[in-house]
Amino acid sequence: MSLAPSAMPSHSRSTFAPALTAASSSAAATACTNSTKLAGWSNRRLAMLTIAVPVSETSVSDATSEVSAGAGGVLLFGSKAPSDLGSRLTTLKSHVPGHLGLLVMTDEEGGGIQRMSNLVGSLPWPAYMGAHWTPAQIQQNVTKVAKKMAAAQVNMDLAPVVDVDGRNVAPSKTNPDGWRSFSGNTTVVSKAGVAYMNGLRAGGVIPVVKHFPGLGGSTYNSDFGPARTLPWSTLQKVGIPPFTAAIKAGAPAIMVSNNIVPGLGTNPASLSPTAITSELRGKMGFKGLVVTDSLSAKAISAAGFSIPAAAVQALRSGADMVMFDLGGNVSSQTSSIATAITNAVTGGHLSRSRLIDAAGHVLAVRHVNLCS
Repeated sequence: MSLAPSAMPSHSRSTFAPALTAASSSAAATACTNSTKLAGWSNRRLAMLTIAVPVSETSVSDATSEVSAGAGGVLLFGSKAPSDLGSRLTTLKSHVPGHLGLLVMTDEEGGGIQRMSNLVGSLPWPAYMGAHWTPAQIQQNVTKVAKKMAAAQVNMDLAPVVDVDGRNVAPSKTNPDGWRSFSGNTTVVSKAGVAYMNGLRAGGVIPVVKHFPGLGGSTYNSDFGPARTLPWSTLQKVGIPPFTAAIKAGAPAIMVSNNIVPGLGTNPASLSPTAITSELRGKMGFKGLVVTDSLSAKAISAAGFSIPAAAVQALRSGADMVMFDLGGNVSSQTSSIATAITNAVTGGHLSRSRLIDAAGHVLAVRHVNLCS
């Protein structure tokens, strides 16, 4: 006769239950995610993953030691790419620990800001695109360029610029935008920005929407000194909608500017938890990769931060990846940044969980799964 469960002897019930609980808890403990894997990494290795190392596109092998040490990305500088850039980058990527891939990024915006148009074809200034091309034409033309970028092993473009700025001038020391902006009309910028972003994605390149929360109408160019955006109350109506549209359309990455935002605190936005964690992540619900604009900007040093100290503050504020300019000793600068980050974790000034979270975002934007 079979024994119904309810009629089981009490000693049987008590021996089965704990075994089931232990089994289920061990299954939960072994459930693998990128975060559980990253938790086993050293602070130094996690720190390296949050750094984009600048390198000349004519000598990408200069970044070999940084890539071998686990740098999360390289940022290409120059104006004419070598014809064999793809094979050089393939060689560089072979040095990535665990062959986890590498973010290879550049500024391919159009007009006067193109690093590799000799290889991938030229685009006009965004102001021209916004005025003369439909969103469908923008997407189509950008896809052509993106396919060639991807073929040359460049997988991330620091574009589109979705700042709303209708000034008909070249970008300058006093105006970071000008022709880099699609338009002075928020709706036009929103549509053009999404089209540009989708064009890059269709061509196999990760877009980085910039410069949050919008540089249109800035007092100065932050590369050259302290700069302020329009007041936050104005930006919310004029400058934020293109970012909202991009997020809604699935933006994988957003760059935060080095401008101070009146009404959002006294630090540059890239170093502001209010701008990044409260507004971009919190209220706007952005879940992707947050990168800083170059921490070599004069606006950063004017705010009292060295590049390594700024990197720590950016990560504390919610950024996931930091970048700086080519110039000086890149190798020692990279090492100084990684050391500052690891020291901040050891000293309790940056939580290890925040560093793991940042590293996780760097892997996620490349669809890297550490568990497969």
